[in-house]
Amino acid sequence: MTLKQVIEALLFAANGPLSGKDIRKLLAEAAELQQDDDTVAMASAREAEVTRVIEEIRSEIEAEKRSYVLEELAGGYQLATRPEYVAWVRLLYERSRAPRLSGPALETLAIIAYRQPVSRAEIEAVRGVSVDAVLTTIQERGLVTARGRADLPGRPLVYETTEFFLEHFGLRSLDELPNAEELRRVPLPKPPALQQGSVDGVLPLSDENRDAEVADRRPGQPDPQAAEQAPEPGSGDRAGEG
Repeated sequence: MTLKQVIEALLFAANGPLSGKDIRKLLAEAAELQQDDDTVAMASAREAEVTRVIEEIRSEIEAEKRSYVLEELAGGYQLATRPEYVAWVRLLYERSRAPRLSGPALETLAIIAYRQPVSRAEIEAVRGVSVDAVLTTIQERGLVTARGRADLPGRPLVYETTEFFLEHFGLRSLDELPNAEELRRVPLPKPPALQQGSVDGVLPLSDENRDAEVADRRPGQPDPQAAEQAPEPGSGDRAGEG
């Protein structure tokens, strides 16, 4: 058994991207549980060596033209099926696949992605409608999370994208968003409360709520902020939004 074989097995079994740091941690935990010579020796591998092995695995996959690739996503590495096989692979997931995001949800997500951290009032100033429903939707899908509270009157929650957002859209970082630098400089409408300021200072959420409110969530996990963002009777987005 070699380090390369172990790393390849971890990449194959992982539900999301694994970084070199993640893999080193798993190697160390395995050495504590199974103290044979090979496992203990692998735990001493440095991150640079782990990265070298990952690149070696990637080169082998490309050279052998396998039906999958090793991609670099969200600060880690993940095995993924090549696009040309999507017609067959899609059939495995069609029944359980989550519904596509609506246009309004994508618009709201784009505003958060390019201008984070951003408050609900700022998003609504750009879109011109209430975003309570769509904001709840993209939080429940694990694409957005509450980062903290703005250092402004009322202490409004501010939102940012999650690691799963990067995975979902196949990005290594937010810098890979199309026209990222240009769009971040475009002036946007501001709500009245922010006419003389902006969401620059962000207060961390309270310690007792930090794990529940700030931790990145995978799709299907409930969002503790959903109740706070639930639309009031008679209000909401345009028909069909969310």
